[in-house]
Amino acid sequence: APIPLISAARQPARPFKRPPPPPLRLVLNRGRDREGRGAEARRRGAGARLHIVTWNVGTAGPPDDVTTLLQLETQTRETDMYIIGLQEVNSKVPSFLVDMVFNDPWTIFFTNFLAPLGYIRVSSIRMQGLLLLVYVKYLHLPYVRDLRTSYARTGAYGYWGNKGGVAARLSVYGHLLCFLNCHLPAHLNNSGQRITSFQRILAALQFTSEKAPAILDHDLLFWFGDLNFRIADHGLRFIRESIGRNRFHLLWDKDQLNKAKTMEPVLSGFLEGQLLFKPTYKFNLDSIDYDTSEKKRKPAWTDRILWRISEHSQAGGSESQGSNAKKPLTVNLNVYDSQMEYGVSDHKPVLGTFSLELEKRFLEPLVELQPEGEWMPGNDGIISYCTAHDYPCSSWDWIGLYKVGFRSDRDYVTYVWVKDDELTVHEDVYQVYLNGEDVPEGGGDYFLCYYSSNMEGIVGVSRSFQVPPLTAGTGV
Repeated sequence: APIPLISAARQPARPFKRPPPPPLRLVLNRGRDREGRGAEARRRGAGARLHIVTWNVGTAGPPDDVTTLLQLETQTRETDMYIIGLQEVNSKVPSFLVDMVFNDPWTIFFTNFLAPLGYIRVSSIRMQGLLLLVYVKYLHLPYVRDLRTSYARTGAYGYWGNKGGVAARLSVYGHLLCFLNCHLPAHLNNSGQRITSFQRILAALQFTSEKAPAILDHDLLFWFGDLNFRIADHGLRFIRESIGRNRFHLLWDKDQLNKAKTMEPVLSGFLEGQLLFKPTYKFNLDSIDYDTSEKKRKPAWTDRILWRISEHSQAGGSESQGSNAKKPLTVNLNVYDSQMEYGVSDHKPVLGTFSLELEKRFLEPLVELQPEGEWMPGNDGIISYCTAHDYPCSSWDWIGLYKVGFRSDRDYVTYVWVKDDELTVHEDVYQVYLNGEDVPEGGGDYFLCYYSSNMEGIVGVSRSFQVPPLTAGTGV
């Protein structure tokens, strides 16, 4: 578990005398329906919107802008989660060593792009050129739990990570979701090797958890990446003419992945949207023209996004939408498309947006907290909080002060240990004090977040509140 970078020994000393606590505004409603039965029913049936990107970036650096790629100007409904899967991130020794100490340029780029919009990076994993990033809207943080990551190498007989898979799993409102980013073997004649590699990835990827330790154990699995399946049999001229006339359906039956889904047991249950966009490989750099080099590679849909719902979730994709039975988890594909405007690589990125209709298995956070009174630089900040009865509290839990637009759980301004001079003020409501010297003098809008050491994540988020800047008239 990430422990705050400031050691306990460096915690600022508490003032000997404290001001009396203001009237408590935190209302305890454990065991009650705070919003009425109708509101609870709406929340239980509410959906979540996911945006997945897969992109082989060919060792290039990030573009100037990804507004179109993330559909920030066209989405009619706010996205709840962004999942970014990249392949061939620059992993040459000098770059890789720097990235081991600091975040790689792509992680920094997407994080800086999404953080001002309220998205927090909750999980990331990198294996050489494979990178997987998971961002969640801040208001969902208390309901995202059980985060784990894993990886599997398949290059050089399993000793090299240029090919293989990286995965992140998390529980969202009680449903276990897994995201698997793969880079499979290349070349037209290696379709069977790609299937074998995928089987090896599924067998090797394991999570250190009793809940769904294997990839296919999860309620919902998204599988994406540069899967490298090609268009067999058809010649270059026929493929390019079909693409030029937007007659993509003429190529579907010769797409190796489409054929494998009907024949390979390991692909049973995987669903995918129709390929109604141009094949995403291979392009000249900074161009929308297919390969004009001497090799003249045949275009192919190498970059794909698929999903699979477990049988025990009793939910399906498009095939089961006609059923009237209530299902705890249903997936609907909204958009499946490529983005031709990005030319940093010989691949074009592919995006998929999904609507999840899920039964929320819990409605309240494990910890509720809020600032008390008006916070001023130089004055102690008072924090009230209460925990659920089944919350596994630890003396290593802490509450962080985060500026609105923070990037991850480590991006705090300051923090306080919850057991440091904790006061019980009303039944199971507690208060802790943040030293006035740590209240930011520059002011701004902030959140309080409760970090659980046992659960290795944020389990409570306060409302946003404002701290006025320190001025000559407000100094102490």
